[in-house]
Amino acid sequence: MRRSLDAMYRWAGYAAGLCLIAIFAIMMIMSIGREFGVNIPAGDEFAAWLMAAMSFLGLAHTFKSGEMIRVGLLIDRITGRKRQIVEVIALLIGLGFIIYFAWYATAFTYYSWLTNDRAQGVVPVPMWVPQLAFCGGLVLLAIAMADELIHVLRGNKPRYEKEPPKTAEEAIERAVSSAV
Repeated sequence: MRRSLDAMYRWAGYAAGLCLIAIFAIMMIMSIGREFGVNIPAGDEFAAWLMAAMSFLGLAHTFKSGEMIRVGLLIDRITGRKRQIVEVIALLIGLGFIIYFAWYATAFTYYSWLTNDRAQGVVPVPMWVPQLAFCGGLVLLAIAMADELIHVLRGNKPRYEKEPPKTAEEAIERAVSSAV
């Protein structure tokens, strides 16, 4: 089960990366194409949908790899059993918000499918198609947070938490590697 979940998060991250590559390709074709009279109908819309898909599909992988922005001013000062309790509470609150968001995103996408809602632009794409990545990414994040909550409830240290850097060089190296 662990390998399947990790593979699911990793493949969602790959899909987010492919969306980024597609955005780059669309933007380059549109930019260079102007010089040669080449145009992608609704290229800006496709780039925007890919941007949303990239953002949401990458959430679970980003969370599980410990790269999501996390404010630890309070929690970093707590140790032992109290820290585990605070981690569980934080995961429960976060999971509650994500489940709420995922539920309504999925309902929104389903409603778009039911009503055959179409894009208003040049290319009348059914809106549920780009919205699938939006609700799918949120559902994956909810699964990842529930997975992490179970892991922490079993008494383990959160997997998203990285050891603090031991030297200034290590801190710089982490900052450089995460910015790439």
